Amino acid sequence: MLRSSAAAVILVSCFTATGWAQAPSTTSPAASPPAKPAAKKAAPKAKAATKQPVAETGPCRIGVISALGDRFSVHKFGLTIFENEESEASTNGWGLDDLPFARVRAATGTDPSVRRIAYAKGAFDLYYNPKSRFLRDPSEDLPAIIRNITANANCERYLVITKYNGVVAGTKMEIKGIGAYSQGIGSLMRHYHLFANVAFSMYDGATYEKINRSLAAFGASFGSGLGLTEDPLTKLDESLYPNPPESASGSVALKERTRALVSARLDRMIPVYLQP
Repeated sequence: MLRSSAAAVILVSCFTATGWAQAPSTTSPAASPPAKPAAKKAAPKAKAATKQPVAETGPCRIGVISALGDRFSVHKFGLTIFENEESEASTNGWGLDDLPFARVRAATGTDPSVRRIAYAKGAFDLYYNPKSRFLRDPSEDLPAIIRNITANANCERYLVITKYNGVVAGTKMEIKGIGAYSQGIGSLMRHYHLFANVAFSMYDGATYEKINRSLAAFGASFGSGLGLTEDPLTKLDESLYPNPPESASGSVALKERTRALVSARLDRMIPVYLQP
């Protein structure tokens, strides 16, 4: 009897084990390790963004426009007009057109309402070289040129710095713009000078009518001319006189002397035009 019971128990155990083996597993199979992602190519480094100029905002009280250009006149005067010679040299890199805004800023501090007005190359070509010397086209005059290059500037006033053709004091010998001249007989008894014929104009930003400062400007100019001695900035050593004329471009000493003379002319007249 005991043997039969034991056999029954063993038989039940076998069936139970078989049932367990056939029953579906309630646990999910172990997840296989994820495939290693393919190595990505390093993204090319973005090029550094070009730094854009910061747009000036706020009101513009004075717009400064300089048209001194990059030409240096060289004159040689003799006893007669047949001995006279005239030529030009490049002053590219001398930064003469940087000086007016720098001197205005020196006079006004860091006033953000004083701005330099940029313009396209050649904008003043017709002003300096009009199509006709007898009947000038209105579009070649300063008001029209200033109106054209300041369409979006919206300044209250515009201070315009240009150059002009002058004459040697006491003579009819013409000296053009900014440059140097020598005067004498042959190569003897010759003297050398630097000159800067710098003109100033002020225009109303709404009407483009010229704002008259002639009386005050005359007073400043007349006062500077009362000196009994020659302006040391205009006296030039023979060693600095460009001979041949094209050698002016490479003369550092002549560049610095010219910049100093132009700056002195600006400092004398700019206060007159900064008055309300």
